[in-house]
Amino acid sequence: MKIAFVGKGGSGKTTLSSLFIRHLAAARVPVVAVDADINQHLGAALGLDEQAAAALPAMGAHLPLIKDYLRGSNPRLRSAETMIKTTPPGEGSRLLRVREDNPVYDACARTVPLDDGSVRLMATGPFTESDLGVACYHSKVGAVELCLNHLVDGREEYVVVDMTAGSDSFASGMFTRFDMTFLVAEPTRKGVAVYRQYKEYARDFGVPLKVVGNKVQSPDDLAFLRSEAGDDLLVTVGHSDWVRAMEKGRQAPFAQLEEANRGALEVLHGAADASYERRDWERYTRQMVHFHLKNAESWGNAKTGADLAAQVDPAFVLLEEAATPQPA
Repeated sequence: MKIAFVGKGGSGKTTLSSLFIRHLAAARVPVVAVDADINQHLGAALGLDEQAAAALPAMGAHLPLIKDYLRGSNPRLRSAETMIKTTPPGEGSRLLRVREDNPVYDACARTVPLDDGSVRLMATGPFTESDLGVACYHSKVGAVELCLNHLVDGREEYVVVDMTAGSDSFASGMFTRFDMTFLVAEPTRKGVAVYRQYKEYARDFGVPLKVVGNKVQSPDDLAFLRSEAGDDLLVTVGHSDWVRAMEKGRQAPFAQLEEANRGALEVLHGAADASYERRDWERYTRQMVHFHLKNAESWGNAKTGADLAAQVDPAFVLLEEAATPQPA
């Protein structure tokens, strides 16, 4: 299952995504966690110290390796250099799976031990001083989008992505790559403004969206979110002494998280798991191709000097059954 956490900056989406990742690990569910936010804080939220979090390899720095591996023997890709972030898989492409070992994970993922298991953590890499004025952050998340395009996962296999804040998530087609999107919203006008914007953008693409109310402290807060989000409001989360201690660097066993907040994570898990029955791999592949053709026409063809529409394999549909091992 591919799960995204989105929301405005400061809404608590990184904290909630890290709690959900810990919950899945405690349930012994295999997880690949991806920090795709411009502010790289997911590693710290999962308990890494500052030095270990800074040492996480940047996926963008390994983009040539990622392209070369995913290209495989696909005859429609004449070279790895002609692949862009939206390049879809086809016959002969290598696919990624949650539970396997492969060169992409070797280069880009690190195992993070947690109380009741471990997760693989990948990160786009921070927006550095050398990028200022010359680079767009969305170029860094291109490696994430390419990997998601080639990733096949099954029930009770999770990829959890902490997305960049606000409506920036719509700067690429990556927002259509998820089985469920959890939008974290505070009970404020600014908090629900991103929800309205996201819902409007996502409507035409059938993106499943549920609101997670955060920092809810009173019945009035709850009533406000219900009036704004209606049936999209899935669950709310209140104050957590456990989270506050963790943010101060005082680690405590995850089992000590407050019962109400553990219950909220169970609700998230249930909603994510239920989305499995609504999977539509043909639509997923069709949307992937749609955004690839848009990117090819707007900038990709000019940048690569190739007709990127020719990369589309019209007979190929990404399917869960396609997750068969291929030679490295």
